[in-house]
Amino acid sequence: MIIQKNDLISLISKIRRDIGHKDVEVDILDLFFDEDQGNLLIITPDRPEKSVIIGKGGWVVGRLREELRISSIHVEAYSDFIVPVYRMKLALVKLEEIISEYSHTEKEPLINLSHLLASRIENPYSIESLIENFQKTHKEFNKFHEDRSNKIRKEDNKFDFTSVVALSGGVDSSASLIIAKMLGFNPVAVTVNPGDIILPRYFRESAENLTRILGVRHHYLQVDMKEVVEGSLEGRFHPCGKCSKTIEEAIMAFMRENNIPFLLYGDLLSTGASSFQRDGEVLRINLPAVLSLKKGDVKNIALKGGVKTRTGYGCPLIGEVHKNLPHMRRFSIQRVLRETRAGVLEPGEALNQINGIL
Repeated sequence: MIIQKNDLISLISKIRRDIGHKDVEVDILDLFFDEDQGNLLIITPDRPEKSVIIGKGGWVVGRLREELRISSIHVEAYSDFIVPVYRMKLALVKLEEIISEYSHTEKEPLINLSHLLASRIENPYSIESLIENFQKTHKEFNKFHEDRSNKIRKEDNKFDFTSVVALSGGVDSSASLIIAKMLGFNPVAVTVNPGDIILPRYFRESAENLTRILGVRHHYLQVDMKEVVEGSLEGRFHPCGKCSKTIEEAIMAFMRENNIPFLLYGDLLSTGASSFQRDGEVLRINLPAVLSLKKGDVKNIALKGGVKTRTGYGCPLIGEVHKNLPHMRRFSIQRVLRETRAGVLEPGEALNQINGIL
């Protein structure tokens, strides 16, 4: 099926009239239709034009999907891509500097990341199509890394991996593992297990299922979070900061012990040049931030890997803190607003998370 821009504009205008919406100009900058998946991406000049196509309560875009008989329609404003593209250009400059410093054997995945990043700068609209194209054009490279992945050096019993992916079982870290595997980072997935109150069984099952699907070795690190749990339940501090610090320290110790050069995180906020951080011999790469991905992007990538998305905010511990210490909710809300200001969360997603916190 071929969808023409002018025909689509006429259909949207008709739908708006039919359901009693104000008759306004419909402006579409570009559109992309994936016929195999039945997915339509519509690009508008700015957010007001985006609102015209979506309609109040999503009625217009819902009727449009029914009229076209396709699986899904996603509407994006071109203005929302301007800042991410700028950030990706900053990241690419930093990445090229890093590549020039690394040895030939270590920098292959970095070069592949630079290729993916450059392609995304040229076409920032659909990360899924870029990933699929990358996989098709790098089959031989991926086969090479497939053959040498998930092995242990028998002589010293050390992990023979290029990178560690910090895998919690959530969508951010799951998407990072999928991308890392595709880029040839030869990853081992490391999950820090502080106990069920912070990492419940369903997150561990999600991590285990994904690593099994990808054929990636999965390693657990046990840590003592007693002080974090008790201190947060007593109201002495918000748990997220101290919990993250403890997890990072455990993973960094594992990295140094096994001489693994790259640490890959699912951080969405440290964009641009800040998405690459050196800590001694370890280079930390916040993969979603490098590619300026939004929460919706990482969810879609994770879904392709069979990862189930969950509603709500945070872990069971933060849920107990919110319930027993209502004044702590404001700090969680501030974290949601920080992601919203950065463009990582859409306002509607942020509102759902805040409602969950409250």
